[in-house]
Amino acid sequence: MPGYRPEPDRDSRAWWERVARREFAVQECDACGTLRFPPRAFCAACRTEGWRWREVAPEGEVESWIVSRQPFVPGLRDPYLVVMVRLKAVPGGLVYGNWRAERPPEAGSGSAGCSRRWTRS
Repeated sequence: MPGYRPEPDRDSRAWWERVARREFAVQECDACGTLRFPPRAFCAACRTEGWRWREVAPEGEVESWIVSRQPFVPGLRDPYLVVMVRLKAVPGGLVYGNWRAERPPEAGSGSAGCSRRWTRS
């Protein structure tokens, strides 16, 4: 997706830095071990603030998708496909990305076609 640069915030900055190094990681709570995505300052399960990064496979199942025909991103060709993928390693964890497989997405299918190239450049 040329031209689009997500703006990292306090919670997501370190995640985007890892993605730029081609790493896929989620937060793991130091107290209860709950994995969470997207990154947050505290654990929703036990409300503690301690956590560490844990690398996981960027795998999941397609939950939903849209074909965007609106020019939301300057310079982006229309139409483009955005998928919502439920992460295999994180119950309840959803990640969004571009679909780059030759076949169309199907609900419940693996995310092998979901772009792993989530970068800010």
